[in-house]
Amino acid sequence: MLPSPVSGTTRGKYSGLLVCFLLGNGCLFAWNSMLTIEDYYAYLFPKNHPTRVLTLVYQPFALGVSALLAYHEAKINTRLRNLTGYTIYFLRKGGFGAFVGVCVTSAAFGIADAHAQGGMIGDLSLMCPEFIQSYLAGLAASGAITSALRLITKAAFENSRDGLRKGAMLFFSISCFNELLCVLLYTFVFPTLPIAKFYRSKAASEGSKTVAGDLAAAGVATQDDEQAMEDPKQYVRLSTKQLFLQNMDYALDIFLIYVLTLSIFPGFLSEDTGSHGLGTWYALVLITMFNAWDLIGRYVPIIVKLKSRKCIMAATLARFLLIPAFYFTAKYGAQGYMIFLTSFLGLSNGYLTGPEQNALGNVLVVFLMIGLFSGVVLDWLWLIGKGW
Repeated sequence: MLPSPVSGTTRGKYSGLLVCFLLGNGCLFAWNSMLTIEDYYAYLFPKNHPTRVLTLVYQPFALGVSALLAYHEAKINTRLRNLTGYTIYFLRKGGFGAFVGVCVTSAAFGIADAHAQGGMIGDLSLMCPEFIQSYLAGLAASGAITSALRLITKAAFENSRDGLRKGAMLFFSISCFNELLCVLLYTFVFPTLPIAKFYRSKAASEGSKTVAGDLAAAGVATQDDEQAMEDPKQYVRLSTKQLFLQNMDYALDIFLIYVLTLSIFPGFLSEDTGSHGLGTWYALVLITMFNAWDLIGRYVPIIVKLKSRKCIMAATLARFLLIPAFYFTAKYGAQGYMIFLTSFLGLSNGYLTGPEQNALGNVLVVFLMIGLFSGVVLDWLWLIGKGW
């Protein structure tokens, strides 16, 4: 039996917004932690291009598992999927040891991302729009938060013996706690919120099979199959192919956005921007600026939002002018110009990622992963003429 529509859609809403933000933050917190301590990995493995290699290892696993899960999305227990993702993040909390071990951790994070991000976006798409907006804000905030924490830990141990390693260890300890918090929140808190119960019960009554585990965890009884299927034509579920064909332009947008972004961030910013007055802090400052403005960009649509699909596509294509801009700035410009360009890259990435993110759920995440992987591969082109 469905909760009262009025009480069900309002009770626990603000708690739900906070939990969604924390779950979004936790979904990329561990991975952003690995990216943000690029200075430590560069010190340990100076000849291995760690920033580029780790992203190259991460993305195929994230893409492959995301595509597989999206294909079987209608049959998968969403609760089990999301818990698997957050648990992998927690268990693979380390990032030390031989370079091969670090790459294994990166691959595990890719698998966790495929489970948690696609599952959460698909799950929250069944609920009020504010939930998925809060979750996406948490995703963006994870980069800004990890960058800020890395600046603090680097500064705190900069002058101590073995300070780089100590700062990295403290940083990973914080990441570990954050992932454990996400596991507990998703397991015990989010399913019990009245608003979550309402929307999941509503989805179940409309024929969704993926929410059964969440409703069982919350102690909510669902309709049996016979009652739910009294009128087979009452609820028509679009196939994955139909969703894709109706929203092909959004899928292409998200692909192109992340092809451009990942061809520059983090590999180019970490290794190809030259030496400047900030020294070892330079790459960390650039990554921090990208993450901070990416977070700001997620909230800009609240004030100014692109509604035309043609305008979104035009803005997405215009971003490719940043490639020659970064090239010439790295070669001839001062660090201030590079910081400005990096900030604009983050702002535009956050702003354009926002529109209609919940329209496709799992399918959109797959195209996001394809864009990420393509960008990571193209990022290696910056090394042409540099001994590779």
